[in-house]
Amino acid sequence: SRLDVWRTDLTSASIYVVVFPAVHMYLVFVYGTLKKGQPNFKMLDAANGRAEFLAHARTVERYPLVIATKDNIPFLLNVPGTGQRVHGEIYSVDQQMLHFLDRFEGCPEMYQRTAVQLVVQDGDGEGENTLKPGSVVETFVYSTTTYQPEWLQNPTYESYDAKGDHGLEYVSREDRSPK
Repeated sequence: SRLDVWRTDLTSASIYVVVFPAVHMYLVFVYGTLKKGQPNFKMLDAANGRAEFLAHARTVERYPLVIATKDNIPFLLNVPGTGQRVHGEIYSVDQQMLHFLDRFEGCPEMYQRTAVQLVVQDGDGEGENTLKPGSVVETFVYSTTTYQPEWLQNPTYESYDAKGDHGLEYVSREDRSPK
């Protein structure tokens, strides 16, 4: 990124002003394999952009969080009002990470990046990144409107864990057979 530096002489003093290009950050809610301790958390690595954990949260509306396909992938079905209030994590991400997540999540074919309202449960952020527990924030989420109708009959979960008691072991991308 380019830095612009101006120098202004005021009598015997010099003032230097450094202007950094603005970095726009986006809030993203993760509820599945991208959460801390889950198989794809490593994808939030700095090599893919910037991602900062802000808080745990749950959806204001109920949604069906289901495990589907032969690879046991967690899907948040974009069917508000059914299912459960889903628990997950809020991250502040930069443009580079957002583009990476779009590719990683197969957006817009497999998942669609949509807005969701969340109730903040706790937070680690300080200063401008602090999210107050109990407050409602809007973030992006990768949900899907393109799913098999029978997925609506699957059990729903309020929280996903790849090693959960559901017994449906997540198949990582590296372990999937080529299509």
